Amino acid sequence: MSDLSSGNQDRSILRLQGVSKSFGGLMAVSDVSLEVARCTITGLIGPNAAGKTTLFNLISGLYKPDGGAVYYEGQRIDGLPPHKIFHKGICRTFQITRELKLMTVLENLMLVPPGQAGENLLYTWLQPWRVRGQERGLKEKALEVLEFVELIDLKDEYAGNLSSGQKRILELARTMMADPQFLLLDEPGAGVNPTLLKRLVEYIRRLAFERGVTIFLIEHDMDLVMSTCNPVIVMNNGRRLAEGRPEVIRNDPRVLEAYLGGEQ
Repeated sequence: MSDLSSGNQDRSILRLQGVSKSFGGLMAVSDVSLEVARCTITGLIGPNAAGKTTLFNLISGLYKPDGGAVYYEGQRIDGLPPHKIFHKGICRTFQITRELKLMTVLENLMLVPPGQAGENLLYTWLQPWRVRGQERGLKEKALEVLEFVELIDLKDEYAGNLSSGQKRILELARTMMADPQFLLLDEPGAGVNPTLLKRLVEYIRRLAFERGVTIFLIEHDMDLVMSTCNPVIVMNNGRRLAEGRPEVIRNDPRVLEAYLGGEQ
């Protein structure tokens, strides 16, 4: 796969060029080009069936585009399987949380990092000290993450017993165990009560501005988007409709007609 030469490469961590995807006769994403700058929180909004989640699936490798290209850190990644994209530092969450319900909150985090020695039976039998040492390190890291997201008091609770908002925060904590450089959040505020939502937004901001994680998020909560994201990208009917600062997007007649106006 070829490199992408661009004067904006140092600023942009992700670039899509003319990306399209159809399912049968339905064009879900049509000729979309966009960039996501490093260490920003970029919002992606649009009405239902606008193509937002399909776009995330194309970036994360769940779908292969029919046309166009996806570049990450200047390298073309479209066509790579999801696990290879994950190893490049791209993590994502989904609209429906995917916690391991019968495992504790702490165990949910400790399972995330790939390549653990305990996954290899030979290490378990022949080098048990190596397995134990790595598990101690993973536990320390998981406890640190749980402190960060204020779930430490629930570390021994089964994940299936958490509230929907707590599960959203757990989902974010799990991605942190992979040390992502780029994080795709698909409706992180869905089903979260106002108190937990404020906490979740604060964690997202801290990830971006304290830890340098670039965040690209889909969200229907316009208060969350307009107070947290800059820039905001709008999709409609599979196409990129507009992009700009939150105050510009809020007053864009095309956006009001396509999305915001229908919500108000």
